[in-house]
Amino acid sequence: MKVSKQGVIIKKLDNRTAVVETFLMKTHPIYKKKFKVVKKYLSDDKDNKFKAGDIVIIKECRPLSKTKRFEVTQKVGT
Repeated sequence: MKVSKQGVIIKKLDNRTAVVETFLMKTHPIYKKKFKVVKKYLSDDKDNKFKAGDIVIIKECRPLSKTKRFEVTQKVGT
């Protein structure tokens, strides 16, 4: 099953690689306080059509490099 996530492109490393930051709100099991979990993913942008600041959906794919495991599929907003 392929995993898809929504996040914001915070940086373009080169023509094909984008750093996408996702966040998830979790609740502590005992204290019930909510906190944000932020994670960054290196993702593939084949056609170089996305820029920093775009809200995108990334999808899991085969390993493209040592750290790149996702590809940018579509733009949701800016």
